[in-house]
Amino acid sequence: HSPSLRLLYPLPPHIPQSQTTVPPSLLIPHIPQSQTTVPPIPPPTLRKQQREHPPIHIDGTVVERVASFKFLGIHITDKLNWSTHTDSIVRKAQQRLFNLRRLKKFGLSPKALTNFYRCTIESILAGCITAWYGNCTALNRKALQRVVRSAQRITGGKLPALQDTYTTRCYRKAIKIIKDINHPSHCLFTPLSSRRRGQYRCIKAGTERLKNSFYLKAIRLLNSHH
Repeated sequence: HSPSLRLLYPLPPHIPQSQTTVPPSLLIPHIPQSQTTVPPIPPPTLRKQQREHPPIHIDGTVVERVASFKFLGIHITDKLNWSTHTDSIVRKAQQRLFNLRRLKKFGLSPKALTNFYRCTIESILAGCITAWYGNCTALNRKALQRVVRSAQRITGGKLPALQDTYTTRCYRKAIKIIKDINHPSHCLFTPLSSRRRGQYRCIKAGTERLKNSFYLKAIRLLNSHH
């Protein structure tokens, strides 16, 4: 037998090695240890490949792509999340808390402190809240509510939670849209049959972002009040 070949299966002990004729299919070549190194196979990547979108031209000028921009006081990002916006308003609200503490040291009444909170701090936290609060993450909501709790300890009175403020404003805004037949979103609130007076047809949502948007939230609130 060739010294460079090795048996794939061992022979029975009662058969001498010299009296056997092993077919070539049972023989494998002896590979030296230095030649058995196999290059590592990289694991499959599950991350989606980002596609490069073609540039947009307006009047021959290329529109610049940015990660986020501010529109009507709201920070909108290319990922359609609200972390940038919530971080910005939390920083602004925390700066106003310093003024609230100073007013308490001057001896203002709890009612005056609450009015100051509603005018200078709550107006920042709840600005356009119907547009962005529904799709905030739990971490963003905790950071916002932490500011409300800090203000509550300073004023000494109970302040409405930001979730309650969001729910109240969604309901009021929906009522205004329904009463205004010239509103662009009036057609989204379709009443059901007369047997179910006060109920509105739900909009089908294919994504969680759409499900948590203002219009679907408003329709659910209107239906729950009847």
